[in-house]
Amino acid sequence: MEDNKLFSEFPPVSTEKWEEVINKDLKGADYEKKLVWKTIEGFKVRPYYRAENLEGLEYLDTNPGEKPFVRGKHVADNVWEVRQDIHVKDLAEANRIALDAVQRGATSLGLCAKQVSSVADLEKLLKGIYINAVSINFMCSDDYLQLLKLYAEYAKKNGYKAEELCGSVDFDMFRYALKNGKFHRGEEGDLQMAKELVEYAHDALPKFRVLAVNGQLLHNSGSNIVQELGFSLAAANELVSRLTDMGCKAHRVACRIQLNVGVGSTYFMEIAKIRAARLLWSNIVEQYKPECDCAYKLFINATTSAWNQSVYDPYVNMLRSTTEAMSSAVAGADSISVLPFDNAYKEADDFGYRIARNQQLLLKEESYMDKIVDPAAGSYYIENLTDEIAKGAWEHFLKVEAAGGMCKALRAGLVQDEVEATAHQRDLDIATRKTTILGTNQYPNLLEKMGDKVAAGEKHCCCCCEKGDEVRVLKPYRGAEAFEELRMQTERAARRPKVFLLTYGNLTMRKARAGFATNFFGVAGYEIIDNPGFATADEGAKAALESGADVVVLCSSDDEYAELTEPVCKALKGKVKSLVLAGFPKEMVETYKGYGIDEFIHVKTNVLESLTNFQKLLL
Repeated sequence: MEDNKLFSEFPPVSTEKWEEVINKDLKGADYEKKLVWKTIEGFKVRPYYRAENLEGLEYLDTNPGEKPFVRGKHVADNVWEVRQDIHVKDLAEANRIALDAVQRGATSLGLCAKQVSSVADLEKLLKGIYINAVSINFMCSDDYLQLLKLYAEYAKKNGYKAEELCGSVDFDMFRYALKNGKFHRGEEGDLQMAKELVEYAHDALPKFRVLAVNGQLLHNSGSNIVQELGFSLAAANELVSRLTDMGCKAHRVACRIQLNVGVGSTYFMEIAKIRAARLLWSNIVEQYKPECDCAYKLFINATTSAWNQSVYDPYVNMLRSTTEAMSSAVAGADSISVLPFDNAYKEADDFGYRIARNQQLLLKEESYMDKIVDPAAGSYYIENLTDEIAKGAWEHFLKVEAAGGMCKALRAGLVQDEVEATAHQRDLDIATRKTTILGTNQYPNLLEKMGDKVAAGEKHCCCCCEKGDEVRVLKPYRGAEAFEELRMQTERAARRPKVFLLTYGNLTMRKARAGFATNFFGVAGYEIIDNPGFATADEGAKAALESGADVVVLCSSDDEYAELTEPVCKALKGKVKSLVLAGFPKEMVETYKGYGIDEFIHVKTNVLESLTNFQKLLL
């Protein structure tokens, strides 16, 4: 009764009423430009969502543990495997790191098997590890079938039952082709290997996933979310389709697939991506009429993004990967791997591993994210994102199918073309600072030097990358790399360029533009000489000369530039390497160029392009 009374006092407000108030507050400003966010995937995100926006989403009527598993596979909790990937070839050292990880909370291990060629090697790698209590995931092997046979022999020798053992091998014919330019054994040979892996594991290692689809390669090559998901599911579908044609049962193939996704920092979008993956996979598998429902239960391993990690201000990487791990957990990923915060410039050490592991343990032990099944359920925003991403990914899936499947799409360059186009747009957004990489293209630590640390850290790659001409290669990279190279050039230079901020006039405007100029030139590692403000143009010009600056930046209001620019240019032209004005007073630009201003820096400047030109001038 009390509840009814409460609700009667607060009658519902229609969407029309909300829109009326919003438009009134906008005071004539464009609704779309101000409040609607257009994602890099191409769809629009509204400023708010209501219950009416959930109409037509059929999967909302299902519970956790029910097809299509959008709400996850669990019915009582949200437990995931805390995975730690160890990219170390030396067996004894890898074992030391693995033992420490398991003792400190890891429940899943990713181990490089490049050097494993015998049971004795496995004895070294897995010494002291109870493989019936920890998920073992092998990476970087040249012959995964032989590795599985060695592992089964090792398990039998040490008294383990096959049905007790969980884990995976990272056999992905499509990733190999994209990284190396060709299929490892040829297309048919790789498919035959996939068939043999499925058949062997069915009896010898019934809980092992032996086929991998690595969407994280697409993610770390600059793809957007719908491309990563659509192309990954197309690859997974190709495995099911081709292997069933070769005599395998659909459910036996489907349940052996592990989807490895990269997870970026668009928090809610990444939650929706993983939920959409389960929805689409269920729709795909349904077409094969599998004999067992295990086929629908796609295993998703989420790895935090390498693409958005930075060398400079590396501790910010901890914040990035924390939100990424949170997205993965909220979405119900089956296992999560957090990259060490210093992964961008050095081999991980015990501290890096410990922080990466503890980020997940905090989410479990102190935030209780493993206790609630599908915490995102019912969110108008996330449910709509899930639907939008599913639709966008499905379009990409259909493009691959129309091209004849994933193998043909890779040979035709369809996947590479789309990913590279998105990567180019991402690079442009970073260059113009539409996308911020904190500490790299915005708000740099002006005193930080990383050259020595990068030089001292030797990154080890477990996989050799041969070039071929059968498939065009996709190259993983980090979005920050171009800016980092600029700053590294500065660190290597014999002399660090000096930038003098000639501040004048209106206090608010000069401070704002001085701050902008500090960020602008700071990302290249230049020495910034700030000033409290000068009473006259002549006083500022004299101080600039005395400072020995290479670049002088005028920082004032547009109105006051009219009285500042000409005398400063007369005093400094030819005596410093460049005169710059912070801002873009459009009607006076040509006049100021005539006085001697070389460059205007403002919010629409391509910062990377501009600083590259400054590097050529100053270094």
